[in-house]
Amino acid sequence: MNFEEFKKCGLRRSLDILSGKWKPLILHRLFEEKEVRFVELWRKMPRVSKKVLSEQLKQLEEDDIIQRIEVYNFPPEVYYRLTEKGYKLGPILDTLHAWGNDL
Repeated sequence: MNFEEFKKCGLRRSLDILSGKWKPLILHRLFEEKEVRFVELWRKMPRVSKKVLSEQLKQLEEDDIIQRIEVYNFPPEVYYRLTEKGYKLGPILDTLHAWGNDL
């Protein structure tokens, strides 16, 4: 496989999207709760800074895995939920979870 083929490789793209210390935990939380406010998500994540969490969420949003919803109340609220593309990760993450438990 040459470099151009490698850049287009589905496995490589998939791993690029899921790579990041907090992305699997973010996705796990969204599969459990369907829609989560930023602050709630931050409080449930162990030892992650708001900046890093925000960056990981932005990357998942850019990859169309999650959707960011702004509600203009006072104070403003930001929610996150999975997109249709994000929901397709469910069986894959379940398989990875089972595989990890078998190690």
